[in-house]
Amino acid sequence: MNSPMIDRLWTRDFIFMSIANFMMSFSFYLLIPTLPFYLIGVFGAGKNVVGIILSIYTISVLCIRPFSGFLADTFSRKPLFLIAYFAFASIFIGYLLAGALLIFTILRIFHGFAFGMLATTGNTLVIDIMPSSRRGEGLGYYGVMGNLAMAIGPMTGLFLKDYFSFDAIFITAIATGFFGFIFAVMVKAPQKLPQKKQVISLDRFFIVQGIPAGITLLLIAIPYAMTNSYIALYVHDLGITSHSGFFFSVMAVGMILSRVASGKKVDHGLITQNIRNGIVIALIGIFGEIFLNQVVVFNLTIGYIVYYLIAFFIGYGFGTVFPAINTLFINLAANNRRASANATYLTSWDVGIGLGVFLGGNLSEWQGFRFTYIIGTICAFISLLVFVLYATPHFVKHRVR
Repeated sequence: MNSPMIDRLWTRDFIFMSIANFMMSFSFYLLIPTLPFYLIGVFGAGKNVVGIILSIYTISVLCIRPFSGFLADTFSRKPLFLIAYFAFASIFIGYLLAGALLIFTILRIFHGFAFGMLATTGNTLVIDIMPSSRRGEGLGYYGVMGNLAMAIGPMTGLFLKDYFSFDAIFITAIATGFFGFIFAVMVKAPQKLPQKKQVISLDRFFIVQGIPAGITLLLIAIPYAMTNSYIALYVHDLGITSHSGFFFSVMAVGMILSRVASGKKVDHGLITQNIRNGIVIALIGIFGEIFLNQVVVFNLTIGYIVYYLIAFFIGYGFGTVFPAINTLFINLAANNRRASANATYLTSWDVGIGLGVFLGGNLSEWQGFRFTYIIGTICAFISLLVFVLYATPHFVKHRVR
């Protein structure tokens, strides 16, 4: 009789957490395609320098991620979440005032610290407030809010760049960031008593059993970062200048269409199958980036069609992977290690993103964007092999639920 109420997903707190996630993600995605233009246009940075500065953000996220998992497993999660959210929104103000590349770089480092803590605590907190029987579905919907932000955030950022100014981008990010913080404050988190004793050891910061899946995620994140960070520059050089930001909207649509369905399948036990299928679908899109320049030279109209097909395949593939692989990490850990499991999952992603941004900037400067996406395709294919041959049997053997 009570199970429908117990298993209710769309509670007031889940809705507020989802809105907070959307606002945070929107402010984040505003800057993804525009920062390379900003660094090149305002500070005169080269592509290799852009790659270094963008990867520094991810490195700082990576540095804080294990500690954020440990803290979220040890102390009450909501205060940590709010502190990180406030810091994340506030640092956008610094971007408006940064008059030198060094100051901007320092701000990016601290922004990475704030984002690392925010994503880990937020991802764990939302799991705390959803029923375990609908965890895959809940993570799917929660992720959809980030995908919606991806659908309109980059497009909005490029629009503001073209018709207003970079300051308008930063002001918009400040406004949406603090609006999301208000919803975060209103979330009523379940009570969690601090742990009386925590032994400091390596496995308190990482889920060691998650390393095989972590390698899979790291490798597939490299081409994802190369695409998100440099696709706008790539197609601009090819002559695709009209509505190029629509790429991110199409990619987000693919993610939204696949993510909720993937989450429901995960709740029925199809975890490894979803991850494998998602990597294959994403690989098709990533492979298509290699030939985009040749298609554009042959026919610009067909080039636009292929450009958006690439976006859809990448979005649909990653949308299939995300809820499943997040659940995989959770299922490798005890309940009191939930935040550490999330930290391991997100750290693996961060390492791949950082490598992708860094390699993308340097490889494109050295051999051009086509060569960059060849390397990205190779990484995606190796990711598939690692998951099928190593991570899947390891998960089946070591899962705790």
